Amino acid sequence: MPTAVLTDRERTAVQAYLRLLHTVRAALGDDGPGPAGPAVLPVVPPSVLAEAEAALEGAGLAGNEEEFFRMVGGWQPGG
Repeated sequence: MPTAVLTDRERTAVQAYLRLLHTVRAALGDDGPGPAGPAVLPVVPPSVLAEAEAALEGAGLAGNEEEFFRMVGGWQPGG
């Protein structure tokens, strides 16, 4: 797999996305299925979501998910 060097803006976008991903995983709880009952939506701080959106736009990646997720996979394989 070819290795590409990310620009500062691309790296910022990937890092912001990973912070968002970790925040959502923490909100959902990674300790297995919860008790039966209605689903509880995760609470994600708006600032975390806004940071990811701004970073994607700043890197020119808004609307280019294929390229973005290729970068994420290169930054954190299997993540």
